[in-house]
Amino acid sequence: MDNIKIIENGSVTTPAGFKASGVTAGLKKSGNPDMALVFSEKPCRFGAAFTSCTFAAAPVQISRQHAENSEFVQAMIINSGNANACTGKKGLENVEKMCGQVAGLLGITPDAVMVASTGRIGVQMPMDIIEKGIALACPALTSDGGETAARAIMTTDTVPKHVAAEIAIDGKTVRLGAMTKGVGMIDPKLNAVPHATMICVVTTDAEVGNSALAGMMPECTADSFNRITVDGDMSTNDTVLVMANGASGVKVVPGSSGEKLFRSALLKVMQILARKMVMDGEGATKFIEVSVVNAADVDTAKLCAEAVANSLLCKTAWFGCDPNWGRVIAAVGYSGAKFDPDKVNVFYNRRPVVKNGGDAGTPEAELALELKGRELKVTIELNNGSSSYWVWTSDISYEYVKINAEYHT
Repeated sequence: MDNIKIIENGSVTTPAGFKASGVTAGLKKSGNPDMALVFSEKPCRFGAAFTSCTFAAAPVQISRQHAENSEFVQAMIINSGNANACTGKKGLENVEKMCGQVAGLLGITPDAVMVASTGRIGVQMPMDIIEKGIALACPALTSDGGETAARAIMTTDTVPKHVAAEIAIDGKTVRLGAMTKGVGMIDPKLNAVPHATMICVVTTDAEVGNSALAGMMPECTADSFNRITVDGDMSTNDTVLVMANGASGVKVVPGSSGEKLFRSALLKVMQILARKMVMDGEGATKFIEVSVVNAADVDTAKLCAEAVANSLLCKTAWFGCDPNWGRVIAAVGYSGAKFDPDKVNVFYNRRPVVKNGGDAGTPEAELALELKGRELKVTIELNNGSSSYWVWTSDISYEYVKINAEYHT
């Protein structure tokens, strides 16, 4: 949309009233930054979404409680290098300690602190290192610390992922900033309250109510983070938090054109970050959009799109630039969707691959050329309705196996 301006090199500290930091506590053997803190000078209304994995990590459980019971949040502390998942009562107690320490140093209440963690599962938090990191992160907060914070939450990511956007509501400027991490163990199915890892923080200086944000979260996550998959594995720690501090003096009124524009901007920054995650997928060489169209209903289209996007045979064929369309239609066929196979067409970009359930006749060499690009669109026409669904995914390379075989467990 032309009325949503993307701010070059923008981050979570682009909106007014936000500070961030990224520090090295010592969780990573590499010595790279491993703890980030995002803080608002004013209490924030908020919206949140978390993993639907039954083995939800301790920080997810505590943050979910805060989301359900608090009117405001003001800070989010994030560590990489330890997931604090499957750590029992002690893991929960350690999250509470993190909230208490952050709150004490920033002069806020513990229930205004959200926590997110990423890294190895099943290992207790080394609280001496965590406490050191928090003690470093709080005084390091700056109004230009967004990029540093984005680097500190990286695990197997190769680049930091952050963005900011600007819109005008009632003639006044409103800004949104965001950062995320995650390039492996990526197949989020986020549930909005009250319902390797992706962690996302969105900040805005607009004044937006909790109920309004709660209404936006399911739609925005459904059309961004829940539409991506790198390897089909959902994390125990997936977390998305939107913080709105109202520092711009602009109120987003429910039902207004301003609310519609703000919702569009929120979706846009989430989609930009979701795309960045797939582009940086572990060992990925290609970005693939799988689009199922002319389906009987959305559920049918979704079943087909996700089956193809998560198929290891499809993903390895794409890596090898092999136009083996049999793998695509096989995935559609076992997806559980109901359709007439004799009506199915498949395209690689705009080139016909399958027509009426059989070979479309395009020379294989021409199809192979379509797969040599950095991006590929696979379109599947079911031709039994008017519904559609898309998923963003990546290929699977030798490097993906290497990264995950050598990832220290």
